[in-house]
Amino acid sequence: MGRHPRRDLLAGLTVAIVALPLALGFGISSGLGAEAGLATAVVAGVLAALFGGSALQVSGPTGAMTVVLVPIMHAHGASGVLTVGVLAGLLLMGLALARAGRYMALVPAPVVEGFTLGIACVIGLQQVPAALGVPTPEGDKVLAVAWQAVLAFAAHPDWMALTMAVAVAAVMLGGARLRPGVPFSLLAVVAATVVAELAALPVTRIDALPSGLPAPSLSFLDVSALGSLLAPAVAVAALAALESLLSAAVADGMSVNHRHDPDRELFGQGLANLVAPLFGGVPATGAIARTAVNVRSGASSRLAALAHAAILGVIVFTAADLVARIPLAALAGVLLATAVRMVEVGSVAAMLRSTRSDALVLALTAIATLALDLVAAVILGLIVAGALALRAIARDVRLDAMPLHPDLPGDHDAEEHALLAEHIVAYRLDGPLFFAAAHRFLLELSEVADVSVVVLRMSRVTTVDASGALVLGDAISRLERRGITVYVSGIRDGHHRPLRALGVISRLDEAGQVFATTPEAIAAARHRLHRDGVLPAARSDS
Repeated sequence: MGRHPRRDLLAGLTVAIVALPLALGFGISSGLGAEAGLATAVVAGVLAALFGGSALQVSGPTGAMTVVLVPIMHAHGASGVLTVGVLAGLLLMGLALARAGRYMALVPAPVVEGFTLGIACVIGLQQVPAALGVPTPEGDKVLAVAWQAVLAFAAHPDWMALTMAVAVAAVMLGGARLRPGVPFSLLAVVAATVVAELAALPVTRIDALPSGLPAPSLSFLDVSALGSLLAPAVAVAALAALESLLSAAVADGMSVNHRHDPDRELFGQGLANLVAPLFGGVPATGAIARTAVNVRSGASSRLAALAHAAILGVIVFTAADLVARIPLAALAGVLLATAVRMVEVGSVAAMLRSTRSDALVLALTAIATLALDLVAAVILGLIVAGALALRAIARDVRLDAMPLHPDLPGDHDAEEHALLAEHIVAYRLDGPLFFAAAHRFLLELSEVADVSVVVLRMSRVTTVDASGALVLGDAISRLERRGITVYVSGIRDGHHRPLRALGVISRLDEAGQVFATTPEAIAAARHRLHRDGVLPAARSDS
């Protein structure tokens, strides 16, 4: 399955050790208990690894998903959470069949970079209570929880836990620089556990584990409640898609040659969420923390994620007592180091220096990920990035007055050409004519004065939407009310439809004022001015 099976198996073991307390904790936080977290990590982990679109992704219960599940648990109970998982799985598979995953490629790089930076901060802050050796305070805001943990530590310092967490993190970070292929996270956790046992250190350990997975069942399904659970299911599916695809993108960025298939990833996550509730599991997503550990531990294929799920399954049945002795502070050190290594300092610094817009989007996304949640953060990042992009595009739209050259069709001398130029002005529209640029275009064109004819050259217009077409029609009407005749030239084939549908050029077309080329429009304007007596009659050379 992989070119480096030994390295993949070691990576899977490392991720399993990291994932175990997370699976238990997230299961308890969701309200369904530790068994639900383990069932999710095992069942969803296997299915997403086999059928997903990323060879490096590790899936399971996550903190972001837990935040969404808590109100569902309060409103609908455990059966509601399980039913939402099934519905979300079906929705994700539908998105995969609709090939919606490819649209994730449209997410701007500053949004992904800011999301990654924010998630790294969240992961680090989540480890503060365990690293300080204090009970995790109540709350779902990581900043507030971390601050309460600091206050509790200040009141009753536990230097043993802090020393262990820092030592494990230091071993991982230092070892990665010296020997990147060695699983220092696993070695550090084993060493910390052995020292804690031999010295009987008073550090908090993992609690007792459940003895097995429940048998698959659909007894929780209440058909009458499906209608009320559809909206929560849409939210869960959106979060699962977003977190999984962004996590897969982060894994791509942390690796050298790996690229994920977004539609297949949605299908794999959908299948995982469809089946996991049958075993009592909560909805799952691709987990950035575990995926990062997987990549940093040297994973190169799906074998690592499969090994992680299989090892967790074995632990559930056989090694619960041994794993229960691992200090939580050691695991906190592993995730602290992972959070540090998730942030590509050079990439973030380069993006902050690139443009003000990129820096703003990155900073806002990171702050929103930290202060709000990842869905709100990405939506905010996309909105700001989109608004800034539209602003930049709108600034590029130009309305330039073009000189009339003597070599245009017609026989006229310099004096006649000067007179012609006084009565005819040609404007070239350059760029997209759409809603973001339409207002400025209207203001500029409405200021045209002291001419008899305006020729609008549209061959370089790249885009026309309804707003732009309506504004163009409004500008033409304003010019005509002032007695200025308008000619249009060079309309691209794809732009005729919106202009005609909204009645912008239909009247001009009927009046013979729409031309394929600018010289034809200038010739028609000269003919009109001669006919109306504005220009002197054309001279004869005979």
